[in-house]
Amino acid sequence: MDALVFTGGKVEFTSSYPQPKPDTDEVLIAVEMAGVCSTDLEITKGYMGFSGVLGHEFVGTVEKGPKNLQGKRVVADINCVCGQCDMCQSGLSSHCPNRQVIGIQGHDGVFAEYVVVPQRNVHVLPDTLGNNEAIFVEPLAAAMQIVQQVPIEKRNKVIVVGDGRLGLLAVQVLANSGSKGNVVLLGKHEEKLTFAEKRGIQGILLENMLIKPEWDVVVDCTGSPDGFATACQLVRPRGKLVLKSTWATDRQSATDNTPIDLSPLVINEITLIGSRCGPFANAINTLAAQQVVTNGLITSRFKLADGVRAIEAAKQSNQIKVVLQVK
Repeated sequence: MDALVFTGGKVEFTSSYPQPKPDTDEVLIAVEMAGVCSTDLEITKGYMGFSGVLGHEFVGTVEKGPKNLQGKRVVADINCVCGQCDMCQSGLSSHCPNRQVIGIQGHDGVFAEYVVVPQRNVHVLPDTLGNNEAIFVEPLAAAMQIVQQVPIEKRNKVIVVGDGRLGLLAVQVLANSGSKGNVVLLGKHEEKLTFAEKRGIQGILLENMLIKPEWDVVVDCTGSPDGFATACQLVRPRGKLVLKSTWATDRQSATDNTPIDLSPLVINEITLIGSRCGPFANAINTLAAQQVVTNGLITSRFKLADGVRAIEAAKQSNQIKVVLQVK
């Protein structure tokens, strides 16, 4: 089958990758559309030490599996878990120590014609939700995890640092949580900030921002060490800093190559919250109800055979969401 593979430190397209075969508790899905995200880009820099088929955001149709799923248009949770360990039994399966993660850890991803996933991971999409919206289920679920972990009060001053793919979803989720008038998006790109402003959310250019520790909740969606450093400077004493960014371990400050100073987090008694995957069902319902807007977020489309170009395009600051049109 056709696939976009990362191996030997290089991204390559191949038309001869082995098609996966589902076990009895798995389904075979024909991928229709896949999205490139920041994690994919970090993997190409060495994050997680992954090799294999890239990608974890997708929409597809079940070709092999139980009769009630065959022919259904679906998305799938990225964590493939054991279901038996203490974490799985306590409702924290995304932290299963035995997990594989689609396109990230020990499991081939979705930048291919086919992918195999556990049946329990599959979420059937409503007919009213098109592929252009459904491709955002996984990142929106990750954005929705923020308010699962940090309930937002109306009086809270909230700022999202980073106006990229995830930041534009996260700021909408936070605004919907009841603190819309106190939610701000901080970024580097006027056109991306305008997207938020059209939805009644204030956007501020980084160059115009007065960096002061006065925000109750700061969410870092920058995907960079420098962005995290900025986020650290914004959170007030005893405030909460939600970290959504991941990056390759050898990346430090882009400006001076020095490690980030974490001592202010101790001195100011900041609560640092790592935040990763979130609730797929909630994300599907939110998109179906049009409570989060994704129209305009897809900025480029590429065929799977042009996947190497898609990866390069996703690195450009003028892009928001780059997608691979597999079928």
